[in-house]
Amino acid sequence: MRLTVLGGGGFRVPLVYRALLADRGKGRVTHVTLHDLDASRISAIQRVLRELAEGVPDAPEVHATTDLTEAVCGADFIFSAIRIGGLEGRAIDERVALDEGVPGQETVGAGGIAYGLRTVPAARELAQRIAEAAPEAWVINFTNPAGMVTEAMSHFLGDRVIGICDSPIALGRRAAGALGVDPATVWLDYAGLNHLGWLRGLRVKGRDVLPDLLRDDDALGSFEEGRLFGVDWLRTLGCIPNEYLHYYYFTREAVAAARAARQTRGSVLIEQQRRFYTHTGGSALATWESVRLEREATYMAENREASGIGERAPGDLESGGYEQVALALMRAIALDERTTLVLNVRGHGAIGCLDPGAVVEVPCFVDANGARPISVDPLPGHALGLVSAVKEVEQAVIEAAATGSRAAALRAFAIHPLVDSVAVAGRLLDRYERALPQLGYLRGRN
Repeated sequence: MRLTVLGGGGFRVPLVYRALLADRGKGRVTHVTLHDLDASRISAIQRVLRELAEGVPDAPEVHATTDLTEAVCGADFIFSAIRIGGLEGRAIDERVALDEGVPGQETVGAGGIAYGLRTVPAARELAQRIAEAAPEAWVINFTNPAGMVTEAMSHFLGDRVIGICDSPIALGRRAAGALGVDPATVWLDYAGLNHLGWLRGLRVKGRDVLPDLLRDDDALGSFEEGRLFGVDWLRTLGCIPNEYLHYYYFTREAVAAARAARQTRGSVLIEQQRRFYTHTGGSALATWESVRLEREATYMAENREASGIGERAPGDLESGGYEQVALALMRAIALDERTTLVLNVRGHGAIGCLDPGAVVEVPCFVDANGARPISVDPLPGHALGLVSAVKEVEQAVIEAAATGSRAAALRAFAIHPLVDSVAVAGRLLDRYERALPQLGYLRGRN
């Protein structure tokens, strides 16, 4: 198989390549093309990949290019992992939102809207180019905000674009581990949108063991979500939320902790990754691994600070998340290795209140025909309200990106549940337009 990675100079590309090296099965990936507009970043990543491949027989061949058409032609699978505006753009997303007293995380609230407004136009252009140059390729989207970007790309690629995120599988793994259950044996009853979903059941041989977990103080408080949300709130909900719902359930605390921090997450990552990309001596792999572990250790640090739960568990620092989901997805499609994965796909009625073309995050049956969402039990009212409101925001961003409508962009900010004032929404949009040149396509003040 031939794999192309758009955003091939990205920091997490070695995780994908390491997973490919470990795959010795029939029909594995044999050629990898890295595409990036920044040749120096590709070069830095290639140094890591060469070290990873040392001593590995038949390691996938790696080719790099800055030409998009060359990159996608002939590809069986295309990973989209672009970051428009770089980490510097993310830092702006975060700081502008926090200055207005609202969450500034890159996929949640105002920060996620700003990131979407500058990313969706590029994602739409990529999707259109891929549809023309590589119509038989399957596109696996990693680009955040993952659900919104996947939906925008689906306007050109239909069901041949699939979004992935490691949050649901990581949540399921932690919840199963708290009960001493092998995660590989568990069916996850999970539903929502990307970074806005709930684990409603953990089924082992047909029996839901989630109620056992919710009754057990020690087990429930032993893993990340139990500590982050508190056992009392999880019992009140009767389910376990995705970690990003901390921004919704503990908004004041999350904003206060982020504003009190010395740097935003984006600024932290800029410093961390600069050490890797400017590294010139010694092992590139060792430097990358050191920065990766530091990155994982500081993940959602402000939220843990707000909840007083301390450092991440050692098991959460290990890789094996989104790259393993991607590998399983590719093998299922290419080799008809049928499996079930939690993915971001067009819902086709899986969550009944949403338009069939709306991208949702639910369990999907995957085989050579692609990923088909499995209809899930109706969401409870509190979850349904959030999902409906945030989906409206996502679709307003897509409308703004497709038409240049500033009114649609303003509407996205104003109707988001975490933006508490139309006046604040207007100031956010004004400030983002001044700070982010990628938003220059927006037009019309009314």
